[in-house]
Amino acid sequence: METTSLPPARGRGRPPSITHARIADAGIALGLRNITFVGVAAALGVSHMALYKHVASLEALKQLVADEIIRRWRIPQALGNDPEGLHVYLTLFSASIQAFVKAHPGVTPYMLRRMAASDAVIEKIQSHQRHIAQAYGIAQERAQWLLATVAFHCFAAADTVYSVAAQEPVVDADRAAEEAEMEVEFTRGMQALIVGALLLSAGDGAGEQSTHRPR
Repeated sequence: METTSLPPARGRGRPPSITHARIADAGIALGLRNITFVGVAAALGVSHMALYKHVASLEALKQLVADEIIRRWRIPQALGNDPEGLHVYLTLFSASIQAFVKAHPGVTPYMLRRMAASDAVIEKIQSHQRHIAQAYGIAQERAQWLLATVAFHCFAAADTVYSVAAQEPVVDADRAAEEAEMEVEFTRGMQALIVGALLLSAGDGAGEQSTHRPR
């Protein structure tokens, strides 16, 4: 009588590896406002207890994800070296922040709160300030103040615009129209801010009294 041999039993295989890069990817996919240990662990295919071995708390998890979001943000570089082009650049910078906030709801506190900013985020901001100062031939302090002023108000205003636009109850068509209307007002407001900041920073000692001075 012929016998057939069964295939060898397959091992259970290695558990999925948990790296900070994979954690960040999973968190970004979920969105900062929706992050939970259970949700990120499920996306990674591991238990939430296994995830706890790599990240100590929910706030640490959000910080890790926020840092990676900011690290991946491509801040626009200088458009040239003509000081007259600084207005155009700040407009582009503002639009970049607006798009960044819209794409990553919940990221604003990690940009505005000093205690929430990691060393990597601080260095990214300072490196950008040095780049703009050199590119447009302006003092480091002026570049620092201009960029910080535009960034502070742009992050805060954009976060408000998109938080309000996402609130219920409103049908999708109305939400889109309302958001578009608020975006127009946002752009006008940022233009007024940029014009005023440029004029103020061109004066003697301009920007020195700012209450939201960058790190």
